[in-house]
Amino acid sequence: MRCPHCGNFDDKVIESRTLANGDAIRRRRECNGCGYRFTSYERTEDKQFMVIKQDGRREPFDRNKIERGVQRAMEKRPVSQMSIESLINEVEDQSAIMGKVNHELATSAIGDLVLEKIGALDKVAYIRFASVYRHFENLDEFVSEIQKLGGAS
Repeated sequence: MRCPHCGNFDDKVIESRTLANGDAIRRRRECNGCGYRFTSYERTEDKQFMVIKQDGRREPFDRNKIERGVQRAMEKRPVSQMSIESLINEVEDQSAIMGKVNHELATSAIGDLVLEKIGALDKVAYIRFASVYRHFENLDEFVSEIQKLGGAS
């Protein structure tokens, strides 16, 4: 594994942990050249399923898109990185299960799943994600969503 700091290929594994019900491994590594510590992830790769966009286009499922959206919603919130990683793994796993039948899944199903998981973790992040996902255009839509959220507590 190449060190992201100095580019050296000589490193050692300090710690390994199993994530996502055994489907991924997180490894802490240390570069033998400069001593920089970094994390790598290994995950099994099944046949890629397609995501059906709102306009009918199909594109391969991309975990990174979910990760970017969740990270943006969780920005400056008191939620650990491990909790966020776990949430993303759960969404990826459940999406793969839901898309396994015909190797396709609508983006709306994935978005609803992300909303459900974020809502259980952090209410402010939920509103942030919902405002982008549901395309809020005015204050009334925010207030309506917050009232729904308040009623669910």
